[in-house]
Amino acid sequence: MNSWVKAAGAVASAGAGVLAWSLVEARSYAVRQLTAQVLEPGARPIRILHLSDLHLTPSQTHKVEWVRSLARYRPDLVVDTGDNLAHVDAVPTALHALGPLLELPGVFVHGSNDYYAPRPKNPLTYLKRPTELHDSPTRLDTDSLTAGFTSAGWLDLNNARASLEIGGQRVTFVGLDDPHLGLDALPGTTGDADSLRIGVTHAPYTRTLDALRSDGAAVILAGHTHGGQVCVPGYGALVTNCDLDTSRASGLHGWPGPRPDAPGGSESVWLHVSAGVGTSPYAPVRLACRPEVTMLTLMPREA
Repeated sequence: MNSWVKAAGAVASAGAGVLAWSLVEARSYAVRQLTAQVLEPGARPIRILHLSDLHLTPSQTHKVEWVRSLARYRPDLVVDTGDNLAHVDAVPTALHALGPLLELPGVFVHGSNDYYAPRPKNPLTYLKRPTELHDSPTRLDTDSLTAGFTSAGWLDLNNARASLEIGGQRVTFVGLDDPHLGLDALPGTTGDADSLRIGVTHAPYTRTLDALRSDGAAVILAGHTHGGQVCVPGYGALVTNCDLDTSRASGLHGWPGPRPDAPGGSESVWLHVSAGVGTSPYAPVRLACRPEVTMLTLMPREA
């Protein structure tokens, strides 16, 4: 009997240790540096700061100050792939956190948590199926968030197209409103077929990745997955909260096949999925999946 008691105590102690570390890891913010050879030979590199899933609440001063500090990287472009909010009063917090970055060229799309406030739920359901919207959800002030971004000069890509001149190069964008809520609708086509096209979406459902690739995007940026949020060391993510395979839960990949710079990747486009910065306030843990943003540098291909 004593051996069973000791074993149970050891398991409980290990579980408590894992939980304690996961709470610490959720505040251990990182900046990932990646490169993708996608530009024409001889072109000037384009440095993109990709951030996603801030899930901000008014009390998160540490996270706010860290996000504000990211302006020191001076990217050529900021891409925000949504889920900035996690509280009914978080719009001023989000605009303050992103304030220094709003002074730079930027584009954005919304995620479900920019529309509706999170609610308590059993976190184990996340392991079974993609999260669903509850009945009578609390609506957030999405319009004020959008107005704050656009008044600063960021381009709204929710089911929209836009273009920017970056480093002497014309870059076009095609964006989708949140696929997790079924709001995505590819906008009508335009010209600019010869320019670099970047696809932007919150949730990387396979239908959206296929649509953006077919539309001519050479690079697709997404978030939503939290990198799996709770991962198994040495194995990786268990879920993506959508129908994307877990091998692409975060990082730089190819879609639909291998990376474009890998054997067999000639038909693929670049896909970057951000592991994101935040979590739901009702499940503030991360394990083997540090919160992060990415400095993605688009490089010229070899001649």
